Amino acid sequence: MSARLLVDAAGPGVTIQDEGRFGRSRYGVTPAGPMDLGAYLAATRAAGADSAIEVSLGGATFRAEGATLGVAVAGGDFDVRLDGRPLPSASLLPLAPEARLSLRAGASGAWCYVAVGGALDLAPILGSRATHARSGLGPKPLAAGDALTLAAAGPAPLEPLALAAPWLAPSAAPIRLLLGPQADYFAPEEIERFLNARWRIGARSDRMAYRLEGPSIRHLSGHDIVSDGVAMGAIQIPGDGAPLALMADRQPTGGYPKIATVIGADLGRLAQLRPGEDLSFRAVDWDEAVAARRDYFATIEAGATREPLPARVTTESLLAENLVGGVVNARD
Repeated sequence: MSARLLVDAAGPGVTIQDEGRFGRSRYGVTPAGPMDLGAYLAATRAAGADSAIEVSLGGATFRAEGATLGVAVAGGDFDVRLDGRPLPSASLLPLAPEARLSLRAGASGAWCYVAVGGALDLAPILGSRATHARSGLGPKPLAAGDALTLAAAGPAPLEPLALAAPWLAPSAAPIRLLLGPQADYFAPEEIERFLNARWRIGARSDRMAYRLEGPSIRHLSGHDIVSDGVAMGAIQIPGDGAPLALMADRQPTGGYPKIATVIGADLGRLAQLRPGEDLSFRAVDWDEAVAARRDYFATIEAGATREPLPARVTTESLLAENLVGGVVNARD
């Protein structure tokens, strides 16, 4: 029997993602790919995988069939459990047949990645296995009862290990961005209003765009431009003045002015914000943006360290130890 990963439960928005479908935006094809590239790379590199399952706040539960699978989990601070045993939100673990791996929304973060060592038996579409649900490109979103076959299964660790990946740590620091490319469509005072505001992630946010709730940003003279290409992290200001931060499933082109673009090193932090959470922005120059991206990916290239989990304290383990340090007679 081929090794398979079985899906016992999956909330909305649980999809297969690789690094994305690049080079085809000119033909109207959206790249898709992970919302948090750093978390995706932490999981896939730890497991030795060519893709990952992106899990949303609705959570998911998985089982192995046919072999013990090496599985890595990384992303937001989710509640991760193996047969009910709590694990760190960034872990590398053996998933034995019939064992259950469950992920649920935890203290923070909006996305978590489950990578299975080896290669999934999925045919690429236009060079990628990334799911773009709106256009129907890539594998369909996962649902309970689905099974993913592995073309080749990688090795599994003997015991669960914690992954220490510093780039996954949440931060309350402002999200850094570069002004433009159409910052000239806004008066200086409107740009200041945008930078000084405290924004909130709107409830209607998804993989296509995060809606930012806060003050209305007024255009200098009109809100239409000749449509041009958009990058992940571009912040459009449509006619109603409410900013939209374009994300992994963004449209290839857009016809609204883009007041700013989130720098690559901070895209993951933006993606991990949940609806209702607050954020602020800080404008940086090109040199700082490039240096931050270089440092970010240098940290990822250095890799996550693997650490044994603390020993579990159970009744059996306590009874097996000599915990008596001496005897005192109360009469002495």
